[in-house]
Amino acid sequence: MAKSFDTLAAARRLQDAGMQASQAEAIVEAIREGQGDLVTKADLVETVAGLERRVFVYGLALAGLVVGAVGLLVRFLVE
Repeated sequence: MAKSFDTLAAARRLQDAGMQASQAEAIVEAIREGQGDLVTKADLVETVAGLERRVFVYGLALAGLVVGAVGLLVRFLVE
C-alpha cells in the first residue's frame, strides 16, 4: 500500500511559506490526484511472489504432461 500524503499539512506548509490558500490547495490536490496509481516495494514483492508460484505450478503441470506423453509414446512404440 502506498504511503499516505497529508494534504492538510502540505497546504498549511505552503501557506506558511507565503502562498495563497487557494493556490496551496490546488497544488496539493494535483499532487494527491497524481499519486493514484503508485505502488510500493511490498506491492511488487507480493505480485512477483504470486507470479513465481503460478509459473512453478504451470511448470509442474507441463512436466507431468511431457512425462505422460513420453510414457504413452514409449508404450505405443514397444507394442
